[in-house]
Amino acid sequence: MFDFWRKLARMRKSSLASNTGWMIVGQGTNFFLQAGYFILLARLLGVTEYGVFAGAFALVNTVTAYSSLGSGMIFMRYVSGDRGLAKVYWGNLLTITTIFSLILAPSLAFAGERLFGYSSIWLITVLVFANCLMSQVILCAGTVFQTFEQLKATASLQALSNFLRLLAIGTLLICLHRATAFQCALGILASSTIAAMIAIARVRKYIGGFTVSGRLIRLRFWEGIGFSFAGSTQAVYNDVDKIMLSHYGMNVANGIYTMAYRVVDFATTPVSAIDAAVLPRYFALQREGMSGTGRLVKKILPIAVLAGLAAAVFTLLASPLLVRMVGHGFANALLAIRWLCWLPALRGVHQLAGGALTATGRQNYRTAAQLLVAVLNVVLNLLWIPTYGWLGAAWASLISDGSLGLLNLSLVILISFRTNHYPQSAHCKEQAK
Repeated sequence: MFDFWRKLARMRKSSLASNTGWMIVGQGTNFFLQAGYFILLARLLGVTEYGVFAGAFALVNTVTAYSSLGSGMIFMRYVSGDRGLAKVYWGNLLTITTIFSLILAPSLAFAGERLFGYSSIWLITVLVFANCLMSQVILCAGTVFQTFEQLKATASLQALSNFLRLLAIGTLLICLHRATAFQCALGILASSTIAAMIAIARVRKYIGGFTVSGRLIRLRFWEGIGFSFAGSTQAVYNDVDKIMLSHYGMNVANGIYTMAYRVVDFATTPVSAIDAAVLPRYFALQREGMSGTGRLVKKILPIAVLAGLAAAVFTLLASPLLVRMVGHGFANALLAIRWLCWLPALRGVHQLAGGALTATGRQNYRTAAQLLVAVLNVVLNLLWIPTYGWLGAAWASLISDGSLGLLNLSLVILISFRTNHYPQSAHCKEQAK
């Protein structure tokens, strides 16, 4: 116990603690901005229209990772070792994200018509350009600064994006009082476009202009597909429940469940801040393999779990006030929050362990684990949502995140054990790769 507190005291003096602090400040700011955004959005749409919006948003989110083809993670992996490559990987990122967003828009509009009906086509199209293009540019710009361990800039870009979305929804509420999901999507697209332009300008100021290399795009294509596939499997077990609720016509239930889920997403802020600060360190330790990265996981993981449990307690205490703020139509979200509030602690395990797998070149293991959990989540939702509605979706989320944490952590422990006890064999396998 005393050893744990000594480690914690040493970490407080490190640059890692400083970066974590900036991310907590930034994501704490985002917490209030996003909380305000979802409160205003809920009041603007009402529970039924909010459910319609949540279903379309979730559908788009399941494929958002493919719009950039993992370019953000590729940027971090290769630029961490050679910062002179920043301009070309940034240029490739912008090119890929633009092209694939244009491809995804008609594809998702067609899928949305099949799932939700003809009226959803334009809603989904607008959300594709807001989330798959503009928001991905903002996210990847943040990754650029994260790679250079400029976490203050990363946090400020996230805060800017959320502030502009809050401003857009607030303006709609003042002008219209009540809006449709499509009108809200237009407001989100406008605010995201402004934030993306600012993000591009800030990256240009920091690294200079950009270039594009078709050769590098081809060379990293399949690696990017791997990162995207991992991101999409994660999106599946996070969002497929909302898609299914809308597909079964449970828009009111979807509005209640999505509100509760967003509250828990906000509560994950401390865990996400720790993960964001640690990830560049994982990549810096990749030359040591899993042994060095595993030692860092061992140090950080207990802190992340404690942060997640503290977030659960805070969520339980604060949720009644938040639900009253969004309106009486969301009163049943309190029960959903009580089920879902334990997700931050589970996410702390699978995010930190998963980051270690990614940084040491074992993304395929992480992807396989996420794919298994995504399949499990879909099966559980198919079994439980028709009978239990949002409650079945909550059960499936808890089981899925817990299973992923167990799988990722088991993989890290197993690989660390093999590396420490059979170093020559592990070295040969790495050489073969």
